[in-house]
Amino acid sequence: MAGAFLPPESPTYFDLEDPQALQRLADPMLALDRSSGLVVIDEVQRRPDLFPALRVLVDRKGTPGQFLILGSAAPDLLRQTSETLAGRIEFISMAGFQLAEVGIDAMPRHWLRGGFPRAYLAANDVDSMAWRRNFVRTFVERDLPSFGHAIDPLLFSRFWFMLAHYHGQLWNAAEISASLDISSRTARRYLDWLTGYFLTRTLHPWHANLRKRQVKSPKIYIRDSGLFHHLHDIATTETLARHPKLGSSWEGYAIEETLRTVRH
Repeated sequence: MAGAFLPPESPTYFDLEDPQALQRLADPMLALDRSSGLVVIDEVQRRPDLFPALRVLVDRKGTPGQFLILGSAAPDLLRQTSETLAGRIEFISMAGFQLAEVGIDAMPRHWLRGGFPRAYLAANDVDSMAWRRNFVRTFVERDLPSFGHAIDPLLFSRFWFMLAHYHGQLWNAAEISASLDISSRTARRYLDWLTGYFLTRTLHPWHANLRKRQVKSPKIYIRDSGLFHHLHDIATTETLARHPKLGSSWEGYAIEETLRTVRH
């Protein structure tokens, strides 16, 4: 996304996965104080300590700083950003491709592969499945620990795979925790993490009485249909058509597309 605004070699573009960009921001005030125009900082979750400096630069008299901040939506990071840059920042959630963007004729491919750009645009279904498999592995083994979550990667992966079997069903923490030999509190925490990172959706039942609505169990969905299919080892439209989870897959896909269309 950032490349649409500034070329990678621009002095006002910082990709924090690039060691050279990290070095340039070793002293953020020195690096950014003389910046003018839009400054893009990508993968900002790698340097949450930047936000106090950004607040000073945004409040700079005469030529206030302008920043486009990109990165993973870690709940703790969003909270810290809201506190540090309160009144100075606008949040825009960037989801994957919508059906309206790829076109109705591409619906079978979009449903099968999901909305992550590299999964959807892969040269073939095998490459798409490989990207989704690597995404799940990287998220569990690298991203979650980098966000400060101490986990057993194998256990969390098993939880995520099991959660996919509850897709479209009522959340049952006791049943899942018993199957994995973990506490219900741990199962709830794991679900909250996946929901907070926009990977699962908990859909609460509607009830006129708000108190009754809060005590009823929500339904659980894997938000991206491509990830759902990866977790069930569904690699092709032919496999999907014969799979017992065909109906629940379509249900989740339809819910996500409907909610995103309504909100936009």
